[in-house]
Amino acid sequence: MKPDSITIRKRYDRIAPYFEGMEAIIEGLFFKNWRKKCWEKVEGHHILEVGVGTGKNFDSYPKDARITAIDFSEQMLKQAKQKREKKQINVELELMDVQSLCFADNSFDTVIASFVFCSVPSPVKGLKELYRVCKPGGQVILLEHVLSSNRVLAVLMKLLNPLVVALVGANINRDTVKNVKACPFSSVHVDQRSSDLIKLIEARK
Repeated sequence: MKPDSITIRKRYDRIAPYFEGMEAIIEGLFFKNWRKKCWEKVEGHHILEVGVGTGKNFDSYPKDARITAIDFSEQMLKQAKQKREKKQINVELELMDVQSLCFADNSFDTVIASFVFCSVPSPVKGLKELYRVCKPGGQVILLEHVLSSNRVLAVLMKLLNPLVVALVGANINRDTVKNVKACPFSSVHVDQRSSDLIKLIEARK
């Protein structure tokens, strides 16, 4: 794991016990509904969730699917494992970095991630890994907060980004739609319900 990945991982390890409390308000007001919309698009039987975190998406998992979920933070994964036992969720949890997935090519019907690629040091590298492990004809679904298209707000976000990264390890200046289009997907679609700051992206292999 590269030094920048190790730094980000340590930040998430540090905040893991407090993560859900830190995001409780914004989760309830915004993210929860977006997560539901995201998981409604899932197809197929074999699903990979990247960046499972504390298991915020567990309640949205399809009941009849085989689901593998990964995270590169050991402490975040610890929280997810505790929640898995409490909720009796059928999911395989693995410690893994999205930039170097330990899965064979063409393994999953759907690969899904929510608010993950803000934290990946080399986002295009990570996205190409998602493409690699996705089956031909399969889909990659991403829910991401992105850099605003408003010039004034974008400048402010870029100025604040170093502080946000230092505090929680997340970038607020990413152009994730552009990054997805830099990968060899056959099609990339942004859900029309997406806002300026939150994008629901569907990419087909």
